[in-house]
Amino acid sequence: MAFELNDLPYAYDALGPYMSRETLEYHHDKHHLAYVNNGNNLIKGTEWEGKSIEDVVKGSFGKNPALFNNVAQHYNHFYFWKWMKPNGGGSIPGELLKKINEDLGGLDKFRADFIQAGMTQFGSGWAWLSLKDGKLVISKTPNGENPLVAGAAPLLGVDVWEHSYYIDYRNLRQKYLEAFFDNLVNWEFVAELYAKAG
Repeated sequence: MAFELNDLPYAYDALGPYMSRETLEYHHDKHHLAYVNNGNNLIKGTEWEGKSIEDVVKGSFGKNPALFNNVAQHYNHFYFWKWMKPNGGGSIPGELLKKINEDLGGLDKFRADFIQAGMTQFGSGWAWLSLKDGKLVISKTPNGENPLVAGAAPLLGVDVWEHSYYIDYRNLRQKYLEAFFDNLVNWEFVAELYAKAG
């Protein structure tokens, strides 16, 4: 059961002006494809061959770094494309917003803390909203690591590798993170993941 590169759920130019066609062509068609191909090559003959992507991510963490990095990045990007939509951002569905208010001190604090997590991730990595032990938490991880390896359910992640933003924002990571949160997030999909994880 080989990993496959999923198509984008929208046209390459659908996220403009916040994320350009050029970024998506490089990021999806070259970077994400490389993770898929590398993951498929590295998994051959290992104990994780034929397992679900979640099982491979959790099982290979700390044991097979090359396999973990590629398969975790495939997992992260599989969701990353779904965590965005044209005309995203805006209002957050009720149950999720209520939980954000309870656990994270309200929407403004959540936004500030999520952006701060992305800003303070040194080098390449991700910032996350996840559900752990019934509570929403914000975290950051290096490279391809994600909340699955900490026993949490990822609900929203933003890629802070330079390939995610450098074409459109150069070195202005904060501007990219603000644009992502305010204009790209598919909150309905985040709410669906929350409902499943809860």
